[in-house]
Amino acid sequence: MQTFARVAELGSFTGAAKSLQLPNASVSLRVAQLEEHLGVKLLSRTTRRVSLTEDGAAYLAEAQRLLQALEDLEARTAGAVRSPRGRLRVDVPAVAGRHVLAPALPAFLMQYPEMTVELGSSDRPVDLVPEGVDCVIRGGLVHDDQLVARSLGAFEVVTCASPAYLARHGTPRSPEELSRHLAVNFFSAKTGRVFDFEFERDGRRFEIALAHRAAANDADAHVALALAGLGLAQCPRTRIIAEHIAAGRLVPVLADWSAGRLPLYVMYPRNRHLSARVRAFVDWVVELYAAKFEQLETGAGLPGKRTSPRPRARR
Repeated sequence: MQTFARVAELGSFTGAAKSLQLPNASVSLRVAQLEEHLGVKLLSRTTRRVSLTEDGAAYLAEAQRLLQALEDLEARTAGAVRSPRGRLRVDVPAVAGRHVLAPALPAFLMQYPEMTVELGSSDRPVDLVPEGVDCVIRGGLVHDDQLVARSLGAFEVVTCASPAYLARHGTPRSPEELSRHLAVNFFSAKTGRVFDFEFERDGRRFEIALAHRAAANDADAHVALALAGLGLAQCPRTRIIAEHIAAGRLVPVLADWSAGRLPLYVMYPRNRHLSARVRAFVDWVVELYAAKFEQLETGAGLPGKRTSPRPRARR
């Protein structure tokens, strides 16, 4: 049943075999044995694709419910929630992978010695089920009702530039003055769309498209371009940005205007039964980011006041 469900989710026997770490022949045999046992055809196979039959679609819905119940039963009976095991595939933004998850992962693996974590670090959109990914961490508002999203917190967005850039071009005092400035823009890895600068105060709101000589779709590269003095940037105030500001490498501008907040979520497919290892990782990463956000809020020497502006669209 689990093998059939994975084939149906991925639409591929080869993909299911890779995901389950089984030979292709074993996956085909298991599905054939299930079809023989039920006396119905569950999957329609062609040389190019695998799709559900009408009976297969009805069976899959109930199979997923039963697999969820079985997972919960085994977790309660065998203590699997306390000792999850197996491989977990996670995809996170590159900056989070390098600076947050990777340094903390040894503690997680020590707590769960029978688990293996495969950490993908990218800023590109990931289609979880076809790519065999168990969960992702992403920033921005969630618009996909096929995913369960747990909030990890929200970063204040700060407008900043290097001292060298401000020495050459001056410091803007209002959003209206930005037309004389260059930006280090951030663009979507999915659509290529450049994100406008956003400002809000006392009911007044601006969305301003600034010209750029350099732009990036990776958070680390985006910050590096700002540090290099190539323009103004709007960045989530992560620990890295806070440290650059505290050290004077970046200078906040238009601090009396809100630039919004960037919410952060850990997400997993709504229709896939939640395994003990996914549950363990999600609970752990929620606690990890709670500590990170608390450090940001209480960090000494970090300039700028905290506000509660509206959340920003996903990056």
